[in-house]
Amino acid sequence: MGFCVVREAISTIYERAGAEKEAGGQVISAIADEGLHGMLMEVTGDEEAGYLPVRTFYGYRGYILKEDVRLLDRWEAEGWEGSDLKVVGGGCVDVVSLPRVQGVRLVSLFRGSIVQVLDWNSEEAGWARVCLADGRTGYMRNQYLWDKWFSQSGVWLGTVCQREIPDEEGFRKRVVETARTFLGTQYRWGGRSAAGIDCSGLTSASYMLNGILTYRDAKIVEGYPVHEIKRENKKPGDLLYFPGHIAMYTGDGMYIHSTGRIGSGGVVYNSLLPESPLYRKDLADSLYAVGSIFRTACQAREN
Repeated sequence: MGFCVVREAISTIYERAGAEKEAGGQVISAIADEGLHGMLMEVTGDEEAGYLPVRTFYGYRGYILKEDVRLLDRWEAEGWEGSDLKVVGGGCVDVVSLPRVQGVRLVSLFRGSIVQVLDWNSEEAGWARVCLADGRTGYMRNQYLWDKWFSQSGVWLGTVCQREIPDEEGFRKRVVETARTFLGTQYRWGGRSAAGIDCSGLTSASYMLNGILTYRDAKIVEGYPVHEIKRENKKPGDLLYFPGHIAMYTGDGMYIHSTGRIGSGGVVYNSLLPESPLYRKDLADSLYAVGSIFRTACQAREN
């Protein structure tokens, strides 16, 4: 049907063509995911009540408000993806009208957003001139721009594209460090940014920013790179699966996750070890799988 790019800072992706649904006699949010500025999606059908059915570049499906996106043909989508794109690495970063702090704020973007870099060092050193997904140009500090290691070309190829990982230990270290940048972020059901993030939003965003596209929800799904490994083989960066919940193992019995539990309410550390003050017995007792994108030596021999 075509393609689109998110032009808002954050745009909700809903389960259905509407922002609400009924559950247990209550009206609750129909949020399933969030699209961040500059992200490409395939439009998979006709508009319904102002919503477009979409498939993200990491294979997730839902509905997005038509007014939140700019419609593209394939040539335009490939042109955007093929330009000098960078990822916003700061938690919340302003794009302003001038290369100085007194510039008028055009938009505030969150970690994981995508912009096109027109000039890495513009009229003022340290300020990059960027193009937004709606065509406006502005300036942001280039210290907050990260390399984009993930591919969005899956929206027109009909697949989920993955980056090759030549250095396992380096990847493990980077993905844990990326997850740590979200520490203290509030819990938001369906969220995937520094404005608010849920458990699978944290793990999928951390992997995405390092070039690997995992399944958006808290389960292992065939066709994605995460596969189950023995619990005793877990290493930092591997994923811990609980019923309806997911976390990232960081080593020494510790894990990082986004939890809605009262008293936490966001991205925190907890432990699998009973002797730790950060022990969560409910989660330790319900851990049912460990997932990794890497093969152990034993698995490699078996294959």
